[in-house]
Amino acid sequence: MRRRLKSMTLGLLAGTLALSLAACGTAKNTDNEGGQTSGGSSKVTLELAISKSSQDSPFIADWLIEEFEQETGIKINLQLIPAEQSTTVLQTKLAVDEVPDLIQYNLASAVTDLNLERNFEILDNEPWVSRIQNPDVLSAFGHIYGFHVSQDTGMQGVVYNKDIFEELGLSIPKNYEEFLAVCEAIKAAGYTPVFMPYKDAWAANIWPAAAFADWAAKNDPTLFDDLNSNKKQWTDIPAFEEILEQQYQIYKLGYTNADVLADSYDMAVGKFLSKEVAMMFMGDWLIQNITSQDPSMNIGLFAIPYAEDPSIGASPLGGQLFIPKKSKHIEEAKKYLEFIASPEIAQRIVDAESYVSNLSDVTTPEQPEYKQEIIDNYITPKKVTLTMDAHMIVDQNEWYRNLQDQFTGMITPKEALANWNEKFQELMKDKGAEGF
Repeated sequence: MRRRLKSMTLGLLAGTLALSLAACGTAKNTDNEGGQTSGGSSKVTLELAISKSSQDSPFIADWLIEEFEQETGIKINLQLIPAEQSTTVLQTKLAVDEVPDLIQYNLASAVTDLNLERNFEILDNEPWVSRIQNPDVLSAFGHIYGFHVSQDTGMQGVVYNKDIFEELGLSIPKNYEEFLAVCEAIKAAGYTPVFMPYKDAWAANIWPAAAFADWAAKNDPTLFDDLNSNKKQWTDIPAFEEILEQQYQIYKLGYTNADVLADSYDMAVGKFLSKEVAMMFMGDWLIQNITSQDPSMNIGLFAIPYAEDPSIGASPLGGQLFIPKKSKHIEEAKKYLEFIASPEIAQRIVDAESYVSNLSDVTTPEQPEYKQEIIDNYITPKKVTLTMDAHMIVDQNEWYRNLQDQFTGMITPKEALANWNEKFQELMKDKGAEGF
């Protein structure tokens, strides 16, 4: 599966090189097959579970839900789950058969967290599948499990306000020392250099996930294979401890918001819009969220500067929709996916979100400046590396919690790695992984 996820993302990166090319034609008529009210559908309400940190998902937009109900008579009820509890809540729902009808989640995480193969519907035979251009980004175990209208992977690094950088005469830092100097200049000008929303534990992994992967790619290319086969331990790599120490040092030096464990990801857009903060360790999806609310915002992304001349991190395509096998309304849930995949609806979403279309009859719009810069600065010169997440085959939530605990002062980076190493061994044994 790890190799499958690698192939997914690498294929996606290759496709991204042609962002300026449109998909083949744009149909103007909504595909209504399966969209008419029938068999009492008007009485059906679909339960869609989604993390609160993903409330900006285009798949739960008011206009989309309203038009779907008008078209089919089927209603959508959102189950908003606190981000830090989303995995645990969904695992519990799946275990006790109190499942929602649709779940938005990340494919790679669904494999490790939610037992994708056992718990979710295979979508190979859905009518929209024949129009998918890059099925790999939706696939695992040789089948399509997820749904998305985009094939665009998330790039992870440092989201930054370009206007603040220009105002202060700052350049993109190429290493950690330069990054600290940039932080000092920003702080002196009265801005918060870095926003850390680590109430949401996963957000604390953006820095190490990209940096660990880049270090491994440049210094030990088989490292994640060795970790996953128990040939090496997480505590064997001094560079990992140094990378964790860097992120903690940024906080200790006063370059962040004071309440890193109280502030959450859903505050991030507002912090940038109000020009309170200059940077955040996050993916390029945050840029889309910011500029969709204020197109005048001048936001960019650069690689995590843990070492000299870093590559940018690339993660598997996130935010996909899945249908649990034990949904009470599987056919109606499939209608929702089919409705979104219809050429007219999908085109509206792709245009609004500047997605790289994954449907043959939906055209990719001209890409925004920040995406073109990522292509020019990182993808074209091949300075891209798969993040740590793409290599993991077990649940990482305990890892995230250890990252959080560093910011309480309860544990050191060294102890965080030791704790994770112990938990990793346990999870791999439970999974029956070879070598454990």
